[in-house]
Amino acid sequence: MGIISTKKNLLKISLILIMVLSIILCIYTLSNYKSTTGVNPTHQNEIINFDFNRNTQHTNRNMQKKPQKNINSKNINARKNFGNKNRSSRYAPLLSIYLILFIGLCILILYFTKYKNVKIADSNKKLVIFSILFLGLFLRISLSTVMEGHSGDLSLFKNWASTAANSFSNFYSNARSSDYPPLYIYILSIIGKLGSISSMSSYYTILLKLPSIIADVITGYLIYRIAKKHFSFESSMILSLFYIFNPAVFIDSTLWGQVDSFFTLIVMLAVFFISENKIILSSILFTCAVLMKPQGIIFLPVLFFELVKNKSVKLFIKSIISSLVTFLVIILPFSFNQDALWIFKLYSNTISEYPYASVNGFNFFYLLGGNYKESSTSFLLLNYSSWGLIAIVAITLFSWFMYAKSKNKNFAFCAALIQIAGVFTFSTGMHERYLFPALAFCILSSIYIKDKRFMILCLGYTLTIYINIYSILFRSIGTMNYVTSLLNIILFIYLIKIFVDKIKKTDVSINEI
Repeated sequence: MGIISTKKNLLKISLILIMVLSIILCIYTLSNYKSTTGVNPTHQNEIINFDFNRNTQHTNRNMQKKPQKNINSKNINARKNFGNKNRSSRYAPLLSIYLILFIGLCILILYFTKYKNVKIADSNKKLVIFSILFLGLFLRISLSTVMEGHSGDLSLFKNWASTAANSFSNFYSNARSSDYPPLYIYILSIIGKLGSISSMSSYYTILLKLPSIIADVITGYLIYRIAKKHFSFESSMILSLFYIFNPAVFIDSTLWGQVDSFFTLIVMLAVFFISENKIILSSILFTCAVLMKPQGIIFLPVLFFELVKNKSVKLFIKSIISSLVTFLVIILPFSFNQDALWIFKLYSNTISEYPYASVNGFNFFYLLGGNYKESSTSFLLLNYSSWGLIAIVAITLFSWFMYAKSKNKNFAFCAALIQIAGVFTFSTGMHERYLFPALAFCILSSIYIKDKRFMILCLGYTLTIYINIYSILFRSIGTMNYVTSLLNIILFIYLIKIFVDKIKKTDVSINEI
């Protein structure tokens, strides 16, 4: 009888054991963790960007606010304390092995749930999803101790966190190279206060990574909750698993230490509220997204598409007012010692900071050899910048036209995916991480539009996002960068085909009715 009971509860026992082991691992790694980048944010004064076309290094943010013609000199040396190349690079092959295993495991799980009809008992469902979230969080914290990440970025984040904690209202006057909009400075100020506690100071780097780590897990949970409304528990669980344990996700947040996950969560919620017809909440969150990263502007047209489709002047005015109030509330604490237009100057300076056809973003211009070529360089009668602007306008008009024809709010995620994938692929000044939100929007598009071809896109963007971030983080040079650029172009064309096909089917259904 005891044996039968044990077999019946084998899944529960296994999951509990795995969670206990993950906690032990987390405690062990944290207790043995020693930061090698140092806790003093003033020790590192630059970020190094690498031009893989020339195998030369370029300094930015602090070393150059304006483009320099001789920036490609081979005499430019990386600072000795830029990251921990030897320590970090030894994990690079393991990450690539994990990528292969991850894709294979996803296919295997899909096979067993779809074709072998494997079902999870109702009594185990809550424990299963909780275990996924639990493991996603604690394994990320453990992995965050493995490498210090991109030391240039983390150096700036440390400086900003300390500055915001000590003098919040004067942040933009005192912080070094403070080119981030205000929203995330609130988070950094909390981290700065925690990091100033003597017992926490040695974990400063992990604290900087923690908001994005938490955002990863929350995004994975929201994907599960949204999918559960449309699919079975097993399918919803797989989609959540796919995001939380995706190597393209944790290489950005857990290893690099960037904040794209936090930004993606905000934009995802903004688009979700459009699908739920909660436009005011969506307006507030879109404003927050723009006030966190300038890339939020890429997604902003999706809100405009919905407002135009509603044809409600009252709703339009309410959205503008809610956005303005949100905007003022967020920027006001920083505005007392600034001129009236300081926030617009900040955006102008940030956007003009990288006047290149590509800034390590594996896209159309990278494929043409435009990495770190000034965007004013002539290319087919016009310059790179003009072609990039034409691409943005064309992509936005196309997504607007298709969204209007869809007559369905569920296409908001697909429109957002077209915006980010299209702008990244065909616009100028794109960094290696700007495509990151495409993965979450690809998963959500597959949920709302219910087309299996989106899973091909999910796998495709997992590869391209991972390879792009991996290449910059580990300074990987090779033809794979150009292959990835070409693949991003192919994936975008495939996305357009899927979108057009679904719109045609929608039109047929309406005509039949």
